[in-house]
Amino acid sequence: MAQDLVRVTQQGLYCQAGDFYIDPWRSVNRALITHGHSDHARSGSAAYLAQSDSKGILRLRLGEEANIETIDYGTPIVINDAKVSFHPAGHILGSSQIRIEHKGQICVVSGDYKTQSDPSCRPIEPVRCHTFITESTFGLPIYRFPSPEIIAAEVNQWWQANAKEGKVSILYAYSLGKAQRLLMSVDASIGPIYTHGAVEALNAVYRGCGVQLPHTTYAGEIPKTEIERNALVVAPPNAQGSLWARKFGKSSDAFASGWMRVRGARRRRSLDRGFVMSDHADWQGLTETIAATGAERVLVTHGYTPPLVRYLTELGIDAQALETAFKGEEGSSESDKTIAQSRSESEAES
Repeated sequence: MAQDLVRVTQQGLYCQAGDFYIDPWRSVNRALITHGHSDHARSGSAAYLAQSDSKGILRLRLGEEANIETIDYGTPIVINDAKVSFHPAGHILGSSQIRIEHKGQICVVSGDYKTQSDPSCRPIEPVRCHTFITESTFGLPIYRFPSPEIIAAEVNQWWQANAKEGKVSILYAYSLGKAQRLLMSVDASIGPIYTHGAVEALNAVYRGCGVQLPHTTYAGEIPKTEIERNALVVAPPNAQGSLWARKFGKSSDAFASGWMRVRGARRRRSLDRGFVMSDHADWQGLTETIAATGAERVLVTHGYTPPLVRYLTELGIDAQALETAFKGEEGSSESDKTIAQSRSESEAES
């Protein structure tokens, strides 16, 4: 049956027909990886398969010794008795939905995804299937995100106002995906753009895949006395409050996250501004994507699973919660602690 094509084990999501795991949370012989955030790409497995653009990210995360094979979007391969292909998820560079076919049944594992436009990665392409395993990070109707154009205008206005007051603008964003998306949306004519080491290391990967990011300067190379007061600094959230952040002197700080949609989230983080931007789908994105798959059965994981399951059930869809070790945006935050450790950990903790 379709629901048995992928099941949860102690190691992670397992496909018996192909004898492989999808984003396993323990070491396995063969791991298919949807994308490079730490809750989906973990070290220790014997072999990895991921979309081609993910290779540089996975090298940073898993190390040079990891056995990583890659595949282009839409290219089918046969693994034992299963036919497998990777399809764009619109989450970050190289992010993929994994389509698995066996004996006429099709299951798609979404990984993380979003439907908003993002010039730093391929847009999502919904895949028709019988069973869809979906994330639900923002699976509540309250989570409806503004358009990217609105957020870009807000960020630019904030940066420009700070520049006029001689304040450096420090924008906290997850170093993998969110930072690059923001960099492609800001008006680089306002001032120079400095980056934390974790962000700069990943910028190099994105540029290597042909993503046209604006010019950035690694902040660690700039003496404190030479910091320009109209600069924008892009750094991971774990740098907030550190000595590294205080080196910029008079500044205004902000955080870009889907959690900023909730009243009080900015205040609890002691931030000057909060921008509502996520690399995960909002409620509308989740429900529209699920509908586009035509799935008869939907398994919902990591996030607000009960509300989404209830909504789908009321529509007549066979929907159930699926317990996994995935963490949504928390996984993005953990990525900031593990990628490019030689720079990010020393800067964030200094």
